[in-house]
Amino acid sequence: MNDLLAFSSAASAPLWTLDGLRGADPALGMALLMALAVVATEALNRLLRLPRACGYMLVGALASPLLLRMVERTDLDPWKPLLDLAIAILVFELGSRIRPRWLVDNPVLALTCLLEGLAAGAAVTGALVWLGAPLHSAAVAGAVAMSTSPVLTMVALHDLRPRGQVSERLQITTALNSVLAMLALKAWGVSTSQGADLLSAGSNAVVVVAGSFVLGAACGLAMDRLSRPIRGARALPVLQIALVVIASLLAVQWTLSPLLAMLVAGMVARHQMRHALTVEPQLGSAGAVLSVLLMICFGLLLTLDGLNLLWPWVLAIVVARLVAKGLVVVALARPSGLGWRQAAALTLALQPMSSLAVLLAADNFGWPGQFPGIDEAVLQALLVATTLMQLSGPLWTQLALSRVVRETA
Repeated sequence: MNDLLAFSSAASAPLWTLDGLRGADPALGMALLMALAVVATEALNRLLRLPRACGYMLVGALASPLLLRMVERTDLDPWKPLLDLAIAILVFELGSRIRPRWLVDNPVLALTCLLEGLAAGAAVTGALVWLGAPLHSAAVAGAVAMSTSPVLTMVALHDLRPRGQVSERLQITTALNSVLAMLALKAWGVSTSQGADLLSAGSNAVVVVAGSFVLGAACGLAMDRLSRPIRGARALPVLQIALVVIASLLAVQWTLSPLLAMLVAGMVARHQMRHALTVEPQLGSAGAVLSVLLMICFGLLLTLDGLNLLWPWVLAIVVARLVAKGLVVVALARPSGLGWRQAAALTLALQPMSSLAVLLAADNFGWPGQFPGIDEAVLQALLVATTLMQLSGPLWTQLALSRVVRETA
C-alpha cells in the first residue's frame, strides 16, 4: 500500500521536481539525464580540463542511489542490451586498431601483455587472502582485477587523440588482459557449477575461445564482403553497427565471449579491408550516443557502501594491482623497446579497472547473482575498488599520456 501511494505521488508530481523525474517514463527520464550530463560535462571539461568520461560518470553518480536516488539500479536492467551494444561497438573499434603482427615481431611485448594481467590477478588474490579473505572469493576478485577497461580506454583515447608507443601498447595490452579476465571468470563459473571439474573448465575455455574466434572472424569477413558495394558511402557505419549487433547477440546466445568476438571482428575487418575500413569514433553519431549512455550508467552503478569497514581490502586491491602491473611493465620495458618514462606512463594508463568483464558475462546488473557462494564482504570490497578505479580511470590515462609522455596534441 505504501509503495502504491509513493508511486502515485511520484506520478502526480511536476516533471521538473525530483519526485517527478523518478516517476517519469524511463526513456524520458534517461533522455533528460543525458542532456544534463552533456551540458555539465562540457562545462567541466572547459573549466577544469576534467575528462569527459569522468563528467558523465559524475552526473550518473549524482542521480544514483549513492546521492539523489533519481534512478535505481534495477531501472537499468531493461537498458542492458543497449549498453552491451555500446560496449561491443567500442571493443570492435579497439580490435580494428590492434596490429597482431606486432606481438609476433616483438615477443617480449606479447610476454608483457600476458604477465602483467596474470601478475595483477595473482597479487590481488594473494593480498586478499593475506588479509583474511576466503581463497575462493579472493580468486574472483583477482580475475576481475586482471583487466584494464577497454571501454574507459577507448573513451579516453577519443578524448585525448594521442599518437605514440604508449597509446599503441595500451590498446593491445588492454585487449589481451580483458580477454584473460573474461576467460578466467567463465572458467571459474564452469568449475563452480560442475564441482570444480578442471577438465570441464578447460574444455569450456577452449570452446569459448574457438567459438568466439570463429564468430568474430565471420563477422569481419562479412563486413569486408558486404561493404564492397558501398565503400565510401555514408551507410557504411550503419552496416558496421548492424553486423556488430548480430555478432554480439549471437555470442550471448551461444554463451561465447562477446569481448573476444568483437576484438577478432575488428582485427579481421582491418586486415581484410585495410585502409578501406574507416572506423569513425564509436562508429558514428549513434555509437557516440550509446557511449554517453554507457558512461552515465557506469556512474549510476557506482557504490561506496561499506568503505569505512572494508577499506583495507579495497586498498589492497588497488595497490596490489598497481604494483604488480608496474613491476612487470618496468622489468620488461627495455627488452621490449620501451623507455623508463614510457614504462611509467603505461603503468598508469593500465590502471583504470571496470566491471566490464562481469557485465558481459551477466544477464543483469545484480553482481551477487553472477557469483553464487562468493563472500559478500569480498564482493563489496571489489565493487568499491572498481568504483574508485573506474571513476578516476580517465584521469590516470590523461596523466599518463598528456603529462608523463606528452603523446597528445
